Amino acid sequence: MKTPSRAAQLFTIGYEQVSSQAVLDTLSKAGVDLLVDVRAVAASRRPGFSKTLLAAGVQSREIGYLHLRGLGTPAEGRQAARSGRHADMRRIFEEHLATPTAQEQLAELTELVKSGRKACLLCFERHPEHCHRQIIADIVCERVGVPVEHLLANPL
Repeated sequence: MKTPSRAAQLFTIGYEQVSSQAVLDTLSKAGVDLLVDVRAVAASRRPGFSKTLLAAGVQSREIGYLHLRGLGTPAEGRQAARSGRHADMRRIFEEHLATPTAQEQLAELTELVKSGRKACLLCFERHPEHCHRQIIADIVCERVGVPVEHLLANPL
């Protein structure tokens, strides 16, 4: 593990069972300056979580928004997660991470964190242990030498 940059931080957050306002409040309170959307499909039936509305919401808090679609879980992995087959989701996502696009975007994310950005990975699942964002965070944190902090917004 590398020596950590004093300013580098990585957070994660899920929006299951929470409002967009609660997520925005949590991001602001933590000092996040870049929200990194790691959903393959940045659309949601939940109000405020589709790409355009989410980007506008974080911008109103002076937080940047970046969608790294290549770090999203493929459709078969999302289906496995919805079915509670978390080991299958993990296997599918780890195979996906070997693709050139995923590797490029993982390198981009690593450089953003190294540069001192206080980035937060966003996906749906409330608890990171059942979400691919935990896998991404583990890789980036190992590369950069910083711990991850999992944020939990207040539930509805």
